[in-house]
Amino acid sequence: MTPINHPRRRFLQTMGATGVLAVAGCLEGDASEESNEAETDQNEGGDDGLPPAETPDIETIAADPTDVPDPVDWNEPRTHEWHIQTEEHVAEIEPGVTTRFMTFEGQVPGPFYRCRVGDTIRLTFDVPEEYNADLHNIDFHAVYGPGGGAVDTTIAPGEGEETIEFTTKYPGAHIYHCAPGNHDQHISLGMFGTILVEPEGGLPEVDREFYLGQHELYLDGETGEDGHHTFDFDEAATENPTYVLFNGEVGRFADGGEEGPLHAEVGETVRVFWCNGGPNLLSGPHPIGNVWSKWYRDGDVLSDPAQYVEGSAVPAGVTAIGEMEMEVPGPITLVDHALSRVVQKGLIAHIDVEGEPNPDVFNPDPEP
Repeated sequence: MTPINHPRRRFLQTMGATGVLAVAGCLEGDASEESNEAETDQNEGGDDGLPPAETPDIETIAADPTDVPDPVDWNEPRTHEWHIQTEEHVAEIEPGVTTRFMTFEGQVPGPFYRCRVGDTIRLTFDVPEEYNADLHNIDFHAVYGPGGGAVDTTIAPGEGEETIEFTTKYPGAHIYHCAPGNHDQHISLGMFGTILVEPEGGLPEVDREFYLGQHELYLDGETGEDGHHTFDFDEAATENPTYVLFNGEVGRFADGGEEGPLHAEVGETVRVFWCNGGPNLLSGPHPIGNVWSKWYRDGDVLSDPAQYVEGSAVPAGVTAIGEMEMEVPGPITLVDHALSRVVQKGLIAHIDVEGEPNPDVFNPDPEP
């Protein structure tokens, strides 16, 4: 694999208190006219009988990390009607690099679902023919039933909807994902998400909540190589990812990324739902410039959380929950502390904390 250093890549990352630069961007200017002509030829197809390279049909598949439902505010079990459909879309991983993602509701990770222990979920699942080329299903780790619901929701494109009903018996944050046989392919390409089943007393109130989905892409091209790439089963079998990403895109929520950093204020408490879809790698969530003041290991919301944790281990197929106290202004960098995934593979996000300095906590310019 090659580092993400293609000359036309955007500059993405400023990482860590030491000012180490992780470069995945444009440092040298535009590509040559010859390269542009080659790309044009590829997109228009050639005389080799191959179809044109696939181009994006959606602006981005990256889910908005701030799109988290409000906390549970009811005290008795409720019934919820949820409709989930699958959508396959070609989108960019970074400029000039595309793949066909598989998604729930057109986003990676899939939508964040929130309910209370004891609630009843009536779920209607659909695989519309207009959006899908493969069969799909949904396996909720929060479901007590065959395949977590996957057995009864396996549908080929255009086959019609399937409806199941289940009671949320297990409080906690739980993964859901597609499990049609080639589990690794479907999860890698984006088919995973989180359902939070709040306990009867709910979770402690915080000021902001963010939702990020970590996953690996195993593709038939090199990291940063222009063009359209497809899933590589051999690379998946050896667990050698081309990219490791938040929400399907290199650095989208980092300095220099398409959306830029997330936002918080001094004095706030921020909760992060760290959903490690995998399908294979152990994650080591770490907030550079802070610690997890509360850490809900493996999404366990009943046990007392660990306190002041610098980092932890989150297996594939687990959503963990971390909280941070924002005491000083400046960037918080969210990384997997297997740092080659940050520097070489594209996994990074920033939280830009704004507010008044607090020199009692951190003073960048103390008097002699």
